Amino acid sequence: MASQQGLREAIALIRGAQAATLATVADGQPFASLVTPAPAPDLSPLLWLSTLSAHTRQLAAEPRCALLFTGTADGPNPQTAPRLTVTGLAEPAPATEVAALKARWLARHPYAGLYADFGDFSLWRVRIGGALHVGGFARAERMKASELSPNPTAVAAIAAAEADIIAHVNADHSDAVVAIATGLLGAAPGAWRLVAVDIDGCDLSDGNQTVRLAFLAQVSDAEGVRAALIRATRDGRRCLQG
Repeated sequence: MASQQGLREAIALIRGAQAATLATVADGQPFASLVTPAPAPDLSPLLWLSTLSAHTRQLAAEPRCALLFTGTADGPNPQTAPRLTVTGLAEPAPATEVAALKARWLARHPYAGLYADFGDFSLWRVRIGGALHVGGFARAERMKASELSPNPTAVAAIAAAEADIIAHVNADHSDAVVAIATGLLGAAPGAWRLVAVDIDGCDLSDGNQTVRLAFLAQVSDAEGVRAALIRATRDGRRCLQG
């Protein structure tokens, strides 16, 4: 059984990733490429892929794949960086879910709006089958998909409340969003807005880049999100005040 600390670190790597390495296979030959994932509410990595790319054609023929998510090394030794290898099956997103999941992917990668509507692009999701988490040098543990999978009731509750939370925060508490982004998360000043919420945190964007606020603990309802944002706002304002 994976440790709670390890699971939290693994989930944070998936939720916060701006980029990852995708491993596919063609005719027995492994192939690795850079991709820009975003997590679905249920943690499944989402990929916006072009049919012009080799990895997309390879996934269509063989859906088994792996994703490597890498954090920041603690010092000069790259082996101290936390990292997570996720194995699973890639599949095109169901047509009924594409609009909502595409919006979530674009919330993480707003710059991609320039090409996201090109006809050769489509949304894929990776169904997690298992993972190997390395928390740093000589800190490794395997994780089952069931251990990484979030509570579906909590996921559904946050998904149902997300649009109202985003609209309310941006309309009535835009100063709080700026305080979180610039004070707590160290982002440059800008027109920061709340763009996505899940049980583990939320994404803030200035229209070109996105930063991630990880909650101190998973939340299960709108009140939990509210409490987490109030705490983050207080901390952000304290940082700005020095």
